[in-house]
Amino acid sequence: MERKEFLKRTFSALGIAAISPMVGACNTDDAVVPDSTTSTGTTTGTTSGSCTTTSDETDGPFPTKTPASLVATDIRSDRQGTQLTVKITVQNKNNSCGALSGALVDIWHCDAGGNYSEYGGTGMQSTNYQSVHFLRGRQTTDANGLVTFTSIYPGWYSGRAVHIHVHVYNSAGKSLKISQIAFPEDISKVVFAQGVYASHGQADTTNARDNVFSDGVTTNLSTITGSTSAGYVLTWNMVVEA
Repeated sequence: MERKEFLKRTFSALGIAAISPMVGACNTDDAVVPDSTTSTGTTTGTTSGSCTTTSDETDGPFPTKTPASLVATDIRSDRQGTQLTVKITVQNKNNSCGALSGALVDIWHCDAGGNYSEYGGTGMQSTNYQSVHFLRGRQTTDANGLVTFTSIYPGWYSGRAVHIHVHVYNSAGKSLKISQIAFPEDISKVVFAQGVYASHGQADTTNARDNVFSDGVTTNLSTITGSTSAGYVLTWNMVVEA
């Protein structure tokens, strides 16, 4: 069964509930460096000043299997693509949206070809990357509630808009929220027209038509600044109830 059809059937049956881990992976490439192409400085807003609780989204079908073993700032491994610095600030709605320090933040996303590590070898993703762990990592929020990761701009796969998965726990390991970061489509179009992304083409699903984001992206949409030549910086606030 193709991945797009799987997602349609799964989300239709379960809504945005968490999906049991399926299989997927990524393609092989060399060290990650920003692609040297024409730049763009487009910026798209997010809900960074809001105290609205971030929407819950599914962690499947490719969640990190053992996140505690993947403490890292640079999660690129051998993946090629346009460099992306990911800055996530976690806020506690139960404390007037003040910064939540000491929270554990896990992120994971697909590579430029739309494939995930830790999975693979099935109809959803034929390439087998079960034994590698690229584009997955964990950090602990600082006094300002901030974590920073060095990664690449995510690719896409059929049936899903561009996204990054985020799972936040409190300092004791209790799950606080699972959500996903959405991307401004004008930036994605520029990125996907160049470098290692070009052969995969443009994303086939917009934020508005994405099953997971069917509740909208008001609390999911990130702000992106930078260029394909210098790399991009993503900023996003995640509001939890801790």
